[in-house]
Amino acid sequence: MSSTSLLRGGLLLAALLGAHVQAADSLVVCTEASPEGFDIVQYTAATTADASAETLFERLVAFAPGSTEIIPALAQSWSISDDGLSYTFNLRQGVKFHSNPAFTPTRPFSADDVLWSFQRQLDPDHPWHKLSLRGFPYAEAMGLRQLIERVEKLDDYRVRFVLRHPEAPFLANLAMGFASIYSAEYADQLLAEHAPERLNSQPIGTGPFIFERYAKDAQVRFRSNPDYWDGAPAIDRLLLAITTEPNVRQQRLKAGDCQIALYPRPVDIPALKADARLQVLELDSLLTAYIGINTRHPPLDDVRVRQALNLAFDKAAYIRAQYGEGNASPAVAPYPATLWGYDEQLQDWPHDVERARQLLGETGRKSGFKLSIWTRPGGGPTNPNPGIGAQMLQADLARLGIASDIRVFEWGELIKRAKNGEHDLVFMGWAGDNGDPDNFLTPNLSCAAAESGENQAGWCNEAFDALITQARREPQQQKRAALYRQALTIFHEEAPWIALAHPKQFAALRKGVEGFVLSPMGSNNFARVKLP
Repeated sequence: MSSTSLLRGGLLLAALLGAHVQAADSLVVCTEASPEGFDIVQYTAATTADASAETLFERLVAFAPGSTEIIPALAQSWSISDDGLSYTFNLRQGVKFHSNPAFTPTRPFSADDVLWSFQRQLDPDHPWHKLSLRGFPYAEAMGLRQLIERVEKLDDYRVRFVLRHPEAPFLANLAMGFASIYSAEYADQLLAEHAPERLNSQPIGTGPFIFERYAKDAQVRFRSNPDYWDGAPAIDRLLLAITTEPNVRQQRLKAGDCQIALYPRPVDIPALKADARLQVLELDSLLTAYIGINTRHPPLDDVRVRQALNLAFDKAAYIRAQYGEGNASPAVAPYPATLWGYDEQLQDWPHDVERARQLLGETGRKSGFKLSIWTRPGGGPTNPNPGIGAQMLQADLARLGIASDIRVFEWGELIKRAKNGEHDLVFMGWAGDNGDPDNFLTPNLSCAAAESGENQAGWCNEAFDALITQARREPQQQKRAALYRQALTIFHEEAPWIALAHPKQFAALRKGVEGFVLSPMGSNNFARVKLP
């Protein structure tokens, strides 16, 4: 982008944010993409979670800042039965829901809100179940309806989850965004007013910030929640400035238009660290970049074709171009080697164009077919420069005689259409939500996820599915790890992805900004940020 465009962009942002840009009590964050909406249970994108689950909503339990440790949130304490089938939560009392011009709560948070939030996702007869335009991707991909027998109210401040079988990551799963607690009273009012769409556009939660307004593809504006049970944020205003181009995010940070710029490109980190006005945070996060291969589209349903694509793609060159030196490790499996259950014996696909040609020859398709490559504009932590990555893949496919066209979609549109299975190859990324290997496998690669569309490969392997299902039900971590190692071997041989990289996570801040902590799950929470 030219310097003139950058100047215009900065002026536009200043006009959008108004006087709050210079106000000492307002935090402006330059982020990578628009949220898909604010009814978080319908969505899986990290940018959507940042604008909803991390600001407006809360769960029964949470992750301690910067870690995967589970701590109390809307539940003060909990107990688990010896057989692992019953989870009882003691709820925090006196927690207030937000208000907006059309809704003022008449009661605090209670067990009724917990029941509503889960029964909506689990019960097909619930009045709100069919009102979701996007379904409930996590609940569906993780098979929660088959897992949870019932959620019962013991009294106003105690609830119990009864499971049909043990589920090792269940407690950690309840800290994920899809388990956010909504106001049942607000939902009842919206139904009475025949305005259910406002649950997505005018959200009400219990979190540290209160939603004010959203200007599509421009900004999301919040104000501090003065009644927040864990103490009001130190800032009065939070503005997420949607800035898809990494270069523009950097320029706005340097100009003081924003105090935090998320997801700078790894190749730009040395220059950012050299700027005396800035500070750079980095973390070895639970991130995976990959190319989903749509196994529902011939000839990609042939494992030999998928293996040929893995052999043909020059992953080492891709990682150098995208991340620079030392900012990412090559991906062999769906999750990093730092996570338990990884199989150190797995060997990455070598870059072997001749072997790729031989495999295609075995299928009778030496050349002559065409594939679509889908990617996004701008860039984020798992795909810093989407255009270059797509062009490198296109060039490597051409060496096999495979023609391809690159199609660029806005992030929300890309996710929606990939879920519908319209793509051949799609550049995607995943941030682990709870520190458990299952979170990389079940939501992305299970048969249930293939049916719901969250599994962009559309890949359903019965042996793989049986192993990860058995692992979820096994309480001993050592036995779970052995099952995951078997599953990873199947994944590798079946090649439903081109696993690309496990990148580090970065954020750039103005000097003096305090209290912002990177999460290994890739989420961003600003409740404890202080400005100079």
